[in-house]
Amino acid sequence: MGKVKSAFEKAMEKIAEIGEVTPEEKEKIKDEEKLRSFLAEFYKGQIDRDGLWQKLKGSKPSLLKEAQQNLIDSIGFGTSPEEFQQRRDGILAIETLKKKQNTSTIEHIFNSIEIMQKEYREGKKRAARELRAAIESNPQLRLRPVRTPNGKTVLQAALSVDEAVQIKLAEFLSEHEKKYSLKFTRLIEKLKREVR
Repeated sequence: MGKVKSAFEKAMEKIAEIGEVTPEEKEKIKDEEKLRSFLAEFYKGQIDRDGLWQKLKGSKPSLLKEAQQNLIDSIGFGTSPEEFQQRRDGILAIETLKKKQNTSTIEHIFNSIEIMQKEYREGKKRAARELRAAIESNPQLRLRPVRTPNGKTVLQAALSVDEAVQIKLAEFLSEHEKKYSLKFTRLIEKLKREVR
């Protein structure tokens, strides 16, 4: 069985086909390969923020920024609170390795994202409670239009409370999620700009 080649070796082969690689390009490729390895360990929980800090200690500013950008890109609107905290810790740990730190601004943006996510989750729960109460107290909200064989449309009580809540909640969440998703995207873009 043949030897499995690393991404670095494959990249070197491709570059060799194109032309001679400068020592700077070789070093950059090697650094990026190490960074991917460190971040993979971090994402898998094999190292924590302190371990990531140790591995990136002494790295070039451009590599530190790239690591932070990668961590930011891994944060999504639906990221669990635990994963969010892990990414936050990693980004802030890397920030402490820089000569010019922007820690307070980055922390402020993270706090804003947390507040926004909490508002979203609470709004979703509140809407479900309010819809359930409204549907339970008003049976007409469980009616749905049904076409009869003679072509007339009549209202028929065919939905359970749970079904009616799910339908109404889906309508509400569509708009609710758009609003918060847009806010989230803006905050992530702001975070990317602050990581320099």
